[in-house]
Amino acid sequence: MKFKIQNSKFKIKESGFDTKDLIKVLLINRGIKTKRGINEFLDPKLEDVTIESVGIDKKQLRKAINRIQKAIKSKEKIVVFGDYDVDGICGTAILWETLNSLGADVMPYIPHRIEEGYGLSSKGISNLKSQISNVKLIITVDNGIVANAAVEFANKQRIDVIIIDHHVPSKNLPEAFAIVHTTKLCGAGVAWMLSNVPKNETLKQVQGDNNRRVQHDSEKENHLELVALATIADLVPLVGANRTFVKLGLEKLRQTKRIGLLELFKEAGLEQLAIGVYEIGHIIAPRLNAMGRLEYAMDSLRLLCTKNRERAEMLAQILGRTNRERQELTLATFENSKFKIHPSADGSKLQLKSQKLLFIADSSYQQGVIGLVAGKLVEEFYKPAIVVSIGEKYSKASARSVTGFNIIEFIRGASELLVDAGGHPMAAGFTVETAKLTLLQKTLEDKALKLLDEDKLTRGLRIDCELPLSVVDSELYQEIQKLAPFGMGNPEPTFVSRGVMIGNMRLVGRDGKHVKLQFIIQNSEFRIQGIAFGMGERANEFHVGDKVDVVYTIDEDSWNGNERLQLKVKDIKQSYL
Repeated sequence: MKFKIQNSKFKIKESGFDTKDLIKVLLINRGIKTKRGINEFLDPKLEDVTIESVGIDKKQLRKAINRIQKAIKSKEKIVVFGDYDVDGICGTAILWETLNSLGADVMPYIPHRIEEGYGLSSKGISNLKSQISNVKLIITVDNGIVANAAVEFANKQRIDVIIIDHHVPSKNLPEAFAIVHTTKLCGAGVAWMLSNVPKNETLKQVQGDNNRRVQHDSEKENHLELVALATIADLVPLVGANRTFVKLGLEKLRQTKRIGLLELFKEAGLEQLAIGVYEIGHIIAPRLNAMGRLEYAMDSLRLLCTKNRERAEMLAQILGRTNRERQELTLATFENSKFKIHPSADGSKLQLKSQKLLFIADSSYQQGVIGLVAGKLVEEFYKPAIVVSIGEKYSKASARSVTGFNIIEFIRGASELLVDAGGHPMAAGFTVETAKLTLLQKTLEDKALKLLDEDKLTRGLRIDCELPLSVVDSELYQEIQKLAPFGMGNPEPTFVSRGVMIGNMRLVGRDGKHVKLQFIIQNSEFRIQGIAFGMGERANEFHVGDKVDVVYTIDEDSWNGNERLQLKVKDIKQSYL
């Protein structure tokens, strides 16, 4: 693992240490240098989130709003066509609740992953027409930006399509009635902008009775909690508007009265006031995603929108149970994929080292978990991974990447072999004719050999600056927390302290996977605990009394009602100071 200290010139000395100086360095490392930028970062306000600031085309937005207003006034049948992940589900809930509160004749629709595939499709449109007659307007959420054929099909059916999306567009945009798009937000964030931004002409200005307008205005605040869920779950960078959505949305989430979320928290064993980025990303989002991966995501949407407590409780139990099934299936598929990478011990390291791209395909792989498996492969081997569920005629694939390698751009470089492809620089998916799968694999593997070098395939650790361990205290921790919420684009501040001594250490956790340490400063009374997750195998590299350089984040450990600071160790090496 290679270290990169972002501010190597900045040296914090123990004498005369000022927390403000450190916070300034942390902000600079995150690209925040101006007084205005610092104020907006530390004290984000919803009114600073504008159409211009998030890069949405104002003309397209106005066109979309005019068409929706016409549909509401004319009592036309509207369908909100979402996606089956957390972002799509939350975005669908936001727009459906908004339009419903304004008196629209509107229904939500989530495609079935296996039967209809991702996003707006001709088959999906035909299916929804068989269930919802006389559809005049389809509004996509979190999909549609590459659905050229589906939009053309809808136009022939005399159905207007408005696209609300955030994925990377291809060269030719669909011929939709309007496209409300930006890559700066998640899909639910774009849906919220269409519905709620007060500084622009938005849907809330549709004429309606006073009760409906009051209901809609109150929903504006409630919808922030759904935007926060979606933004975190979709791994969107927590900067600018996204940071505002998440910071304010988390506050709403901790106070929510939304019955479905409350029952989901209860099923997951979470305290509502403790909900944060970790709880959403690792506990809540997987449950909401599980239905779309293995079953049908409409149940997740129903959970978010229901006002019936008994139904909410039942749905929360179903989501929890399905998520446990998803975990088991993901693990089994992951183990199988690792076997395919190196099926025998002989020469496995050489074989793996020569591979720049992991391309794994099998007919037994379920489409709903291949993205998760690709992510786990990247985490373990730190190489871009493509995992394919082989079908009889068509095969579906999910891809995950490493930092600095644009996976959707890479995949689209072989577009002549693909049926379709979409996604982001770090995560993408595509469909390919099964007959062309072998050729595609060779094409992509050959391209990867040319584009990927050892530098790109070496896991890096970004460090904010070097810090004397003795300055770590509760005051510093509290000041650092003002930069939260942490996540993509705003990583938790990471430091390195050199020449500290190991005062104690022991293995903890199942099979001794983790290491509990005590760090001390020689000739000082300073003591602080540390936890090194997943480093049990390295425990024999260090001994009590060794001087080490330690890379860490500062955490607060709660145990039996007591709180104390601890270091979350990211790496540790013998010190030569």
